[in-house]
Amino acid sequence: MTFTLPAMSNRDYALGLARAFGGAIIFGLPLLMTMEMWSLGLAIHPARLLIFVVLNFCVLVVLSRFGGFEPTDSIGEDLLDALGAYAVGIAASGLILGLFNLLYTSMPLGELAGMIAVQSIPTSFGAMLARKQLGDGEDDKSEEQKLRSDGYAGELFLMLAGSMFLAFNVAPTEEVILIGFKMTPWHSLTLIAASLFALHALVFAVGLPGQEQAPDGYGGMRLFIAYTVPGYAIAALVSLYILWTFGRVDGQALHAIAGSVVVLGFPASIGAAIARLVV
Repeated sequence: MTFTLPAMSNRDYALGLARAFGGAIIFGLPLLMTMEMWSLGLAIHPARLLIFVVLNFCVLVVLSRFGGFEPTDSIGEDLLDALGAYAVGIAASGLILGLFNLLYTSMPLGELAGMIAVQSIPTSFGAMLARKQLGDGEDDKSEEQKLRSDGYAGELFLMLAGSMFLAFNVAPTEEVILIGFKMTPWHSLTLIAASLFALHALVFAVGLPGQEQAPDGYGGMRLFIAYTVPGYAIAALVSLYILWTFGRVDGQALHAIAGSVVVLGFPASIGAAIARLVV
């Protein structure tokens, strides 16, 4: 199999990279300036981080199928697109962390790589989504790309990507664990209901740009069962996975883990609901 670069001028490619770098900074800056993320970069288990990096790369490849930082027409181009987004994310993370004097020459290579790798996850997301967010305002997706994202599987994937991104931005904070401990079971049930309501309303009801149109023959209850419940299940599983990656569930009792998942599941649900705003 041979891969070919997208047919575009050097100027267009340079502009695409510049937008990707801008997107990486915009999406990644809050976490690049978060102390918990610096600590996680030093303490996170290397195997868990590696798994997350690989998973994030796979998500970027599929996101490119829906519209990456440059137009693509084949899986080979999507792989190159994802590699480019990751390279930009790594470069942006290293540059900003270096400017903040958080990287230094005497730092062990493993710690340096860990700090950059964990930060490259949100920055690579930003690089991949730069064309939609920082483009010229025109929707330049091909008809094929639109069809890819309009199917049921495409909808669920976008929910996964959105929940993964927003949950990642919140999961490093200690407040997720603290809120989970402070809530009673009734608070948890109420928060689950609020998450389901917000997910359903933002996707189908309130008229946000990119909002989904209900498929023909789908009433409110069928939409809730077919889209909202699976969307929340995806958000909850993503939350549990990210908490595990960051070591937030290690040594915790089952009820404490459940509480943290419910808490993180709320922003994850919001991310799932607004995925089409950014993709």
